[in-house]
Amino acid sequence: MATISQPEITTRAGAARSPIIQVDDVHKYYELGETRVHALRGIAVQIERGEFVAIMGASGSGKSTFMNILGCLDKPSSGRYLLEGIEVSRLSKKELAAIRNRKIGFVFQGFNLLSRTTALENVELPTLYAQITKEEGQKRSREALNLVGLGDRMEHFPSQLSGGQQQRVAIARALVNRPSILLADEPTGNLDSRTLVTHEPDIAQYAKRSIQFRDGRIRRDEPIENRPVAAEVIKNLPTLED
Repeated sequence: MATISQPEITTRAGAARSPIIQVDDVHKYYELGETRVHALRGIAVQIERGEFVAIMGASGSGKSTFMNILGCLDKPSSGRYLLEGIEVSRLSKKELAAIRNRKIGFVFQGFNLLSRTTALENVELPTLYAQITKEEGQKRSREALNLVGLGDRMEHFPSQLSGGQQQRVAIARALVNRPSILLADEPTGNLDSRTLVTHEPDIAQYAKRSIQFRDGRIRRDEPIENRPVAAEVIKNLPTLED
């Protein structure tokens, strides 16, 4: 399962009326020798500002291809993808890199932390490519680590952290540049049940909406009823023991 959320809701006049993500009739093909794989088959979806969306689907459903396109790691073969009104599917590699750094936060299932740098330095890395001062980057990095409950682990190296703590460092790193959207691939896969629920249906219930992929198409797109109340969410937040 993957998730999409918008960490900070903008207050610009009129902004709330436009979707942060708009995908129109997107197809994606892969050429494997003489075989053409049709990975996405006419995907159309809008995601509004402030939404928390769970993307569900089995292996081969098209879910990962869709997330790669949303993250500007790949381009559709046809159709449009607009991020905050910008048609990113037409941008150059350099422009896409700038979009990824400024507007998108990634939480990878495998952490992707640098082993020879501290938790603080790992979180600080994305700020080196942002248009902010070093002092501001360090300030944001400390705030992000405090947010995920690792305020006293900032100078620890990844090898000195548990799997759950490393995952939270990765989450802090994704948030540090204050992105427009946050893309998470199995974001709680390495956290145990005391920290956050780990099974897909349980995680999905915290989202506002669930999108189910199958055979390259969206088979179901619906709001999630009976979402946990705030007190229950807070109860399941990470602890320093994990």
